[in-house]
Amino acid sequence: MLPLPPAPRSSEQESWRFRSEELTTPNTLAELPLRAELFSVAQLQQHARSLAGWHQLAPHSRAHDDSLLARLDANENALREAYALISDVVKRGQKITPAAEWFLDNYHLVEEQVRTARRHLPRGYSRELPRLANGPSSGTPRVYDLAHELISHSHGRVDRGRLTAFIEPYQETQSLRIGELWAFPIMLRLALLENLRRVVANISDGRRERERAIVWSERLLAVGDEDPSRVVLVLAEIVREDVELTEPFISELAARLRGHGAGLAFATAWLEQYLTDHGQTLDHVLARVSQDQAAAQVAISNSIGSLRTLGAIDWREFVEDVSVLHRELLGDPAGVYVRMDFATRDRYRHAVESIARASGRAEKEVAGLAIELAGTASPPADHVGTVLIGARRGELARAAN
Repeated sequence: MLPLPPAPRSSEQESWRFRSEELTTPNTLAELPLRAELFSVAQLQQHARSLAGWHQLAPHSRAHDDSLLARLDANENALREAYALISDVVKRGQKITPAAEWFLDNYHLVEEQVRTARRHLPRGYSRELPRLANGPSSGTPRVYDLAHELISHSHGRVDRGRLTAFIEPYQETQSLRIGELWAFPIMLRLALLENLRRVVANISDGRRERERAIVWSERLLAVGDEDPSRVVLVLAEIVREDVELTEPFISELAARLRGHGAGLAFATAWLEQYLTDHGQTLDHVLARVSQDQAAAQVAISNSIGSLRTLGAIDWREFVEDVSVLHRELLGDPAGVYVRMDFATRDRYRHAVESIARASGRAEKEVAGLAIELAGTASPPADHVGTVLIGARRGELARAAN
């Protein structure tokens, strides 16, 4: 029998890349999906408190680029390319993973969500949001980082209760501005699309790896039928060309070689020896590929479900439920603020936001000043609206400055 070709070894392959989400790819967008440790609600709350302790805001005067729009463009292109690739696989009659099926079946929703995100993210919008000054997310809008963290630790599953449970503990240490609360829908949508793109990019990369395996398996099958002794020559070519044996490649190759006689049993034995040399077994690789496919299916189904949920949430109710500024204005000494309609209350909150931005004070602090000034009027006390948008607005602006 011809000697077994040596397992290919290169500097990159010495640190064997078995995880399918770590495939080497020219696509620079192929990062890990947003899938950190899955947290319970109580763990999410504690994580929010920790984030509030770590987060430091950059000075408002610091120049920032508007990278979220560029990222949305890149994600849209990557999602479109993945859809085209997977659709082509289906047209050729080849099997795709359940996660890929989920993506194909819901691509119309993904396109709609991209359009919605673009509509609600005008150029320059994110520049007005407070940004982080420290950590790996430095320069990122704080609210976008919070959206990322929530999605990562819920594996893409977002609903109103989970969001509120995450935000409230954060605000025990750091209050979010009213503009940040209104930005949550778009930031969550952007982060969910980001997660979808990451998951789908890995599915696409895995598909490309399987296509490579199909090419090599067909060559092995052809020589195995004609002259089994030549199988070793094809294996030697795999070694000579330094073919990277990634998990999807191995999984596909092993499946196609299975049950094809003694000549191809030799190829399977070589593959198993390769894995043994790297401290792995074929069964372990196949199990991890299956686990990765299941995780991808959960990530896609959760992300798509959450995108639907975003459209069903009453964001006006959410903002008032978690707004520290709103709670402060409920102390209106005349008791009028609470009885006004939402649009008027929102107008008052934006008045506070404007003065806070101009003065450099926190919104809660400016609202407290407004309540205090309203209470100093001769009985009966002024309605806080008089101080915020009425005759005494100048007095509030001077006090804030």
